Amino acid sequence: MAVTTFDGAEAEHFRSQLRKWLDSNIPDRWKTDRESLDADELQQFQRNWDAVLQRGGYAGLDWPQEFGGRGLGAVEELIYYQESARANAPEGFGRIGRVLAGPTIIARGTEQQKARYLAPILDGSEIWCQGFSEPGAGSDLAAVKTNAVRVDGGYRVTGQKIWTSFAQYAQKCLLLAQTSDGPRHRNLSFFLLDMDQPGVDIRPIKQISGSEEFSEVFFTDAFVADPDRVGHEGEGWSVAMTVLTNERGTTEAATRLVEITSDVDTLRTCCATGNSAAERTKQLRQRTDLLRWHILRATEEKAAGADWYRCGSTLKVMWSELLQESDRLGVETECEKHRDYWRNRYLESRGASIYSGTNEIQRNIITDRVLEVPRYKV
Repeated sequence: MAVTTFDGAEAEHFRSQLRKWLDSNIPDRWKTDRESLDADELQQFQRNWDAVLQRGGYAGLDWPQEFGGRGLGAVEELIYYQESARANAPEGFGRIGRVLAGPTIIARGTEQQKARYLAPILDGSEIWCQGFSEPGAGSDLAAVKTNAVRVDGGYRVTGQKIWTSFAQYAQKCLLLAQTSDGPRHRNLSFFLLDMDQPGVDIRPIKQISGSEEFSEVFFTDAFVADPDRVGHEGEGWSVAMTVLTNERGTTEAATRLVEITSDVDTLRTCCATGNSAAERTKQLRQRTDLLRWHILRATEEKAAGADWYRCGSTLKVMWSELLQESDRLGVETECEKHRDYWRNRYLESRGASIYSGTNEIQRNIITDRVLEVPRYKV
């Protein structure tokens, strides 16, 4: 039975088992000499880790048992991410599949789609990416212009997606595209598109930090078959909201909390030596504790079947701004020992308030759906 609270004996037993498993399964070289890995070796460690998770029973913790998961809950899933971060475990390429694609297919997919896709997601043999954002439709997702034109047996897809994580490694893509000229939100359909085909051009984006985590993806008459449409034609917006509910949930906030806590501890113990920096670090630590409380509360509500969805927008704003402020302070301390670290962290954090829905959009959602402030026409 799934655990619904963090302070019970069941949760502690699960955490203890997980710690032992992580300690014995994280490769020794990853623990002791990870910095020496070149790009190819790093990718191989990440690919292998997805298979290790599956063999150990830690892939799809909250998936139903009938689909290959363990049938556990949100609390166990959050404990997994907390302990994995604490142990500095590898992060495989399969996260989008496990957190976004799989749950969406379970909730909205056909029996044929479940039989075809769920097992390769869990064992990491198929990597997924998310084809939502476009150059002219980032925050306004309903404005996507990528077209899917009906042809015999399916659709031909033409258009462009951007900021697509894992695209250069992915075999499959969660794709939102226009299928008609109908009313806004009703003209979209949702597809499971094969990335390994002619007409798919992937171009990695070099970020200001030097990394290439994201890509642009160009589609030119790429084919997607009728059985790979999720939901009916015109129901794409509804399916996309299922994806975004999982993306903006407690898992992302929890993994970011571990990063932020580590950064604030580094500031407190080493970098923030002046009075002003020390006071700001103290305030950041207090806000980190508040974020932790909100995450635990939202996760327990989710595990108990309560209405936790409105928490997602609040958590996104909280963790992204806290991450940016802690990394900005790190740069301002001019700590010689951590100068390169803080520079990289600061540059990477600039996008945190944009992806997964900009913070401006999240504040609109909070105003409308949490505070329920009425709209007035001017």
